[in-house]
Amino acid sequence: MTHSKHRPKSNRPDTDSARFQQGWQQLSAIDGAAGKQVIESLQDIAPDLARYVIEFPFGDIYSRPGLDLKSREIATIAALTALGNAKPQLKVHLQAALNVGCSREEIIEVVIQMAVYAGFPAALNGMTAVKEVFAEQQ
Repeated sequence: MTHSKHRPKSNRPDTDSARFQQGWQQLSAIDGAAGKQVIESLQDIAPDLARYVIEFPFGDIYSRPGLDLKSREIATIAALTALGNAKPQLKVHLQAALNVGCSREEIIEVVIQMAVYAGFPAALNGMTAVKEVFAEQQ
């Protein structure tokens, strides 16, 4: 058996697809510049992953009816806080929550609530990210 030393050829994003366009619009509306920076940071190493981030979470999930963007960001903050190992993503979504209408008080309460279900270390680490994001706004 021979092994190729070449990486699989990357598929170029079909930026004309409705799914990609919907995802890009949602990403821009929710995360603004921070979301675009995440996508750009992946282009040189994993453009397919960048496309997946645009198409699946933003094109498919964030675009679904049933929850408004504010509710989706509250759920995302709770999940990322509970994970306890996703500080960069948590910070992006904390800013996104503010972008879609969450108040600082609501964000703080969501993170405090995670102390019950994810433990105090996760909530404390989450609150550190909250402090950093709030400080960056001033």
